[in-house]
Amino acid sequence: MNIAVVYWSGTGNTAAMAEAVAKGARQKGAAAALLTADAFDAAQVDRYDAIAFGCPAMGAEELEDTEFLPMFESCESKLSGKRIALFGSYGWGGGDWMRSWEDSCRGDGAILACDSVICCEAPDDEALAACAALGAALA
Repeated sequence: MNIAVVYWSGTGNTAAMAEAVAKGARQKGAAAALLTADAFDAAQVDRYDAIAFGCPAMGAEELEDTEFLPMFESCESKLSGKRIALFGSYGWGGGDWMRSWEDSCRGDGAILACDSVICCEAPDDEALAACAALGAALA
């Protein structure tokens, strides 16, 4: 199983989550590539059996729009039938950005392999364990 963990992080919170996702996938025997949003594009989607996408909430609970969102939008047409999982951190609000993102992915035909993981601010041990479980679920 070959998994991509693709993320954008402004403060390091989502990066820490991404590392836990990759660790969880590797513990289940998968090869997990940890990639920042600027190092991934639609041409790479087919190289992976599954993809975990991570992005924090920005602004009015939206995906980061200068690097992550353009990359993700370029990948959307290739997500039909693809196993994916979503994760990210937030600093305010109640997680609306994640619910909207999940709905968008379902609309693209993606298969959400497990429940998404969100945490407020820096991930605690519980959030990191949930991220590792997310990676394991993809594997």
